Amino acid sequence: MLPTTFRYARLLSLLLLALAAFASGCAQRYISLRKVPKNPLEGPLNLLSRSGPKPTGRTEMLLRRYDLLESHQKQPQLALLGLRKRTLEEPTSDKVYAVAELAYLDAKRKQDAGQTKEALDLYGAAVAYSYRYLFEPGLDRFRNPYDPQFRRACDLYNSSLEGALRIAIRQGKVKPGQTQTIETASQQFRLDIEVKGPWHPEDLNRLEFVSDYEITGGLTNLHHTYGLGVPLIAVRAAHAGEDAAEKFYPPGLSFPVTAFLRVAPDSDPQSNGTHHCVLELHDPLHSTTLMVDDRMVPLETDLTTPLAFFLDNPKFQAQNISTWGLLNPGGATETKIKGMYMVEPYDPNKIPVVMVHGLWSSPITWMEMFNDLRSFPEIRARYQFWFYLYPTGQPFWVSAAQMRGDLANVRQTLDPGEQNGNLDQMVLVGHSMGGLVSKLQALESGDDFWHILSDKPLSELKASDEAREKLARAVYFHPNPSVKRVITIGTPHRGSDFANDYVRLIGRRLITLPEMVTDLTNQLVLANPGYFKNKELLTTTTSLDSLAPDDPIFPVMLSAQKGPEVKFHNIVGRIDRSGFIQQWTEDGDGIVSFKSAHLDDVVSEKPVTADHLGVHRHPLATLEVRRILMEHKEAVDKLSGSSPMVAPAGYKILSSGSEMGTHLPTTAGVRLPPANVKLPAAGLPRPIGAAPTIPGAR
Repeated sequence: MLPTTFRYARLLSLLLLALAAFASGCAQRYISLRKVPKNPLEGPLNLLSRSGPKPTGRTEMLLRRYDLLESHQKQPQLALLGLRKRTLEEPTSDKVYAVAELAYLDAKRKQDAGQTKEALDLYGAAVAYSYRYLFEPGLDRFRNPYDPQFRRACDLYNSSLEGALRIAIRQGKVKPGQTQTIETASQQFRLDIEVKGPWHPEDLNRLEFVSDYEITGGLTNLHHTYGLGVPLIAVRAAHAGEDAAEKFYPPGLSFPVTAFLRVAPDSDPQSNGTHHCVLELHDPLHSTTLMVDDRMVPLETDLTTPLAFFLDNPKFQAQNISTWGLLNPGGATETKIKGMYMVEPYDPNKIPVVMVHGLWSSPITWMEMFNDLRSFPEIRARYQFWFYLYPTGQPFWVSAAQMRGDLANVRQTLDPGEQNGNLDQMVLVGHSMGGLVSKLQALESGDDFWHILSDKPLSELKASDEAREKLARAVYFHPNPSVKRVITIGTPHRGSDFANDYVRLIGRRLITLPEMVTDLTNQLVLANPGYFKNKELLTTTTSLDSLAPDDPIFPVMLSAQKGPEVKFHNIVGRIDRSGFIQQWTEDGDGIVSFKSAHLDDVVSEKPVTADHLGVHRHPLATLEVRRILMEHKEAVDKLSGSSPMVAPAGYKILSSGSEMGTHLPTTAGVRLPPANVKLPAAGLPRPIGAAPTIPGAR
């Protein structure tokens, strides 16, 4: 037993810790604008040098070989034209690369001088020559992927394309789904702009460059892969003709896109006619490779910077109601800032993972784990992540009842015929109180939850049909047949000592329950004297009251019948107790004791050395969730009888419930509520051989 003074000192310190965490969260900035865009060619080409940009040593050596070095130092354009001529006479990889490099350097000079059309012409030439270096069949015998020059050619392609895109975007010439004509100083281009992946062209309201931004906090790991293309941030806006799933997208949503330009082959490289190119905007969550001239090419991608950009968006910040949802749950409910949110396009071929936050929190608490989980190709290929937002000032069983209805609404919206088996393999991940909300989606109530309130039949309650039904929804429920796994993290399965009398008293004074709820419950008590054996549970309970260790709901939840096909997993936090102060603390994460967080009847339990506020952000917790998701994926694939199918672009593969091995639970032996009580529905190679177009060639 801990000394009283230490117990209250610890509780006070934990409260201050929570306040500090909240204050830092309010001031949290995830991203900042760079003074100069990040450029991989900055070092090799001395782009920021006082003496000005200059070619690499190998390019200077090539210029010297053809007696063009002095010419380049005095008149760079003449030297570029001279080297182009040499390249046409005898194409080799070193000359093709040098032309791309010199064209890029000249484009930078023209752009700095305000000569936009000339710069666009030269950026186009740099893109075409670097593309030629990487893919032209005639250069196969020269091409060496182990040569550092090969990677610089990739960087030249990416940086030149980015330079051209910056100009084209400022001119309003990059409109997804359309064909644009772009005029340079000497040529004309017909540019088809195609969106590759599940997003609609109308979704791409605005494009920002990843290279303009850097992560400043909130997200520890930057997930960036290397290849070809320009990583972009696509900012979404609501538009006409939205499909049903788009109502679940939060305002201010942004998502990753990689731009890749295909340089079409041309029989006459000297043509002064209109050149045709295709600008592809790829969703890296959908695919990280593409085929170019029968070769598999990795895309350059960035998943983290667009996420940070979204988290910094004021429109999204306005939805982050962690404090309002705690202190004024009724206000949060009335403004409808709650329910399911998707930050990726709904994909019927993927299994949903629903992440449920805890007390005084919001979906933003999951972004560290979410950022890391979707960096694993095998996870993002099979799973889609949804986030559940609810006001945390109300008792967790009220939030659980709301979540049942919201899951049913999502299923009715996305799959009204209930034909998609992937939606019947749902995984719930809950932190802290969110773990209790999640767990209640997979339990059978029987009469046990009702008997916490009264031993008398619900049918004898004197109340309107509406009041009786609302009460029944909270205490009578079945396991959601769509939920197949529940992962609880730092969850007080037996309550928390943090919810002591003092904290609960403060909570009652600060938390304002909806008047319609308090009025309804008070009326029920007054109209039914002697009916309820636990009046306080109805009339004055807040979320803090509901988490008290002596709350009678915890023994009932621990003994309740579980869904027949649901697997439960548990992650518990345990702080280091080696210090002087820590030796006075109870074993656990500082808020939830290990005794309360521990479960015996689970498939797995993973201890993590972390406190309550950080256990779900800890890398070992992320790896454990990944392990469970991979285990679930393998089980689903085994039940389906085959390896998972991958849908080609433009096609969808839907698995039926029987194929996925899902079955609705039978009602045999299950206690049902009185017949007059309505319950909510359960829910939820080789290149082609032709030379590429070379813009600006003479």
